[in-house]
Amino acid sequence: QVHLVESGGGLVQPGGSLRLSCVVSGINFRLHPMRWYRQTPGKQREFVAGITSDNVANYTDSVKDRFTISRDNVRTTVYLRMNSLRPDDTAVYYCNTDYRGSQRWGRGTQVTVSS
Repeated sequence: QVHLVESGGGLVQPGGSLRLSCVVSGINFRLHPMRWYRQTPGKQREFVAGITSDNVANYTDSVKDRFTISRDNVRTTVYLRMNSLRPDDTAVYYCNTDYRGSQRWGRGTQVTVSS
């Protein structure tokens, strides 16, 4: 079975930083692109950042120059380093990949940016 388990969320003040982690099992991790999404109540889940199996990263415009996605193929873990956090970054953050033609998701980790 494929499992994605996020961690690292929490409460942080505006301007602060967090690093999210997503440990993946059940797939040949190094072959799969990985993504982070986020969702707030009443809104659709939105793409935040992605990284290919070749370590090419891309980001949604609102997080460029603030967030960095990376992966560790030995630890089968994808990370999201978030700097200069703003209140509108508050959301549940989800890890995502494709496997056998379907999307696979973790349960998410809550990030709250507030003073």
